[in-house]
This record gives sequence, C-alpha cells and structure tokens, in this order.
Amino acid sequence: MKNKIEILEIARKTLQIEAEGINRISTQLNDDFSEIVHQILYLKARVILTGIGKSAIIAQKIVATFNSTGTPAIFMHAADAIHGDLGMIQQNDLVICISKSGNTPEIKVLVPLLKQGGNKLVAMAGDKNSFLAKEADWLLDTSVDIEACPHNLAPTTSTTAQLAMGDALAVCLLECREFSSSDFAKYHPGGSLGKRLYLTVGTLASQNEKPFVNSSATVKEVIIEITRNRLGAVAVVDEGILRGIITDGDIRRMLNNNLNIDGLTAANIMTKSPKYIDKNELAINALEILRVNNISQILVGSESKFEGFIHLHDLLKEGII
Repeated sequence: MKNKIEILEIARKTLQIEAEGINRISTQLNDDFSEIVHQILYLKARVILTGIGKSAIIAQKIVATFNSTGTPAIFMHAADAIHGDLGMIQQNDLVICISKSGNTPEIKVLVPLLKQGGNKLVAMAGDKNSFLAKEADWLLDTSVDIEACPHNLAPTTSTTAQLAMGDALAVCLLECREFSSSDFAKYHPGGSLGKRLYLTVGTLASQNEKPFVNSSATVKEVIIEITRNRLGAVAVVDEGILRGIITDGDIRRMLNNNLNIDGLTAANIMTKSPKYIDKNELAINALEILRVNNISQILVGSESKFEGFIHLHDLLKEGII
C-alpha cells in the first residue's frame, strides 16, 4: 500500500508525463493542420469523427466540442461503421479517424471504404508510418514518447494528446469564424452557463413584486411594504419619478439613531441616487454590481424610472452564482 507522499508523487509524475506529451505534439504541427482547418471552414457538409476503443471516446468528446462551437459534427464508431453505420456518411463529409496505432483491423477495413466513397480523410494517429497515416489525405501527428501508465500500456498520454489536438482544432475554427459569446449562448441555452450568456435583468425582475412608497410615506408604511414583498427594500417614487431607495439596513440604522420616529417620512431615511441597472443588461452584470458595492439588491430601471428589483437570491436561484 502506497503512503500519501508516494501517491502524490505518482500523481505529479503522471501529470508531468502527460504535459510533456502535449508539448511534444505542439512541435509536430505543420501545414497539414492549417489545411485541415481551412477544409473544415469551407466544408458544405459535416465532420465525421471515428475511432475504436479509447480513441472512440475521445472522438465523441471532440464531436461535442465542435457542435457547441459552430462546427457540425457526428460520431461514428469504427466497428459499427462496417456493420451498417457507414450509411450515415454523406458524399461531401470530411472524416477524421483517430487511432493510436493506426493499424487496428477495424481501421484497415474502414479506410478503403471511405476512400472508395470519395470522402476526404484526416488521420489523427500516434504513428506517422502507420496504415492510417499513409492512406489519409492529411495527418495530425499525435505520437508521444511514453504513456503515463507505468507499464507503458494503458492509453493515457496518447489519449490526452488526441484530446488536446481536438481542442486545438476547435479553438482555431472558433477564432477563424469569430464565434462570439452570443453565438455560444445559442448552442448552450440550458444550465447556468447558458443563463450567464442570455438571462437578462428584466427577465429576473419580472418575477418579483415592485415594492415602492412615495416620499411622504410614514416609517410604518415603509416597514410594512418592505416586509410584505420580502425583497429587503422599497423604491421611493413620486408621480412615476424615482427618488431613492430604502433598505431594511436603512431601517435598522434609523431605529438605532432615533428615539422618536413619529415625524419621519420615507424622504428622511431614503438613499438618494441609488444604484440601478437597465432591464436589458445581462444578469451576470448585475451580480458584479452587487459584489463591487457589497449590496444584496438593486433597482431595475433608469435614473428616473423605476421598473422593479432583483435580489442576490434571484441570481442564486437561477444558478448564476
């Protein structure tokens, strides 16, 4: 049984070996890589990724990355391809075949069928002298010195290199297309990631009440309005014009400083020129304002127009934080 120090040393050695593997493949990039990027950019069809074993799993991840960044891609398992799935490949599709050895039986059967169909073939191979590498139109050399596995057997460094090469392709395609955060949001509408990219302040505010009082309201009326709406604040509004804000913190400070509150009104205790945010701003931007100013809620609207509130809890509920 390994002790804690030995375990940490094994982990560090593994990460170092895999980092060195990625560094190596970065030096193996050549004009083939640039040509592949151009081929995919101007492709009128799809990118098909295929492989066997662990390489097939890497292919699926690259497909997911391509699709989420604007490059239509499909995964086809190399073993299933020769048992009917080859039919998913259309005439103008470009195929990226991933294999460490480049010499597996399934690959040797699949490659001639692809060439017979006239499809352009990219090899992502760990052996540039392999059958796959020699038969392909372009080669992405993912050869590494050693696997992180102590027996140099289990695919570790090699699959990390394949994954990194796929990311390099995806990022180059993304930047060449000038793929923006708004484009990214279209492909990621769900979950907290999507909400960070499309959820607006106005959408959140529409789910809340719009508590307000006029400037002549009594302290009791202010407290009732704050309590009733549970947002921790009320706006002070006169004839549709925003005058200020009163938070529950303002109420506590007032009670601490004044023994007699009978004659006080909202105008006496409100904060003038409060922080506010436009309803069309992204919710993630509201979070930054709350953080910088160390506040829990913010008015929605403009300098003179009150359109609602959003609270820190709204952002928590939506998974923005």
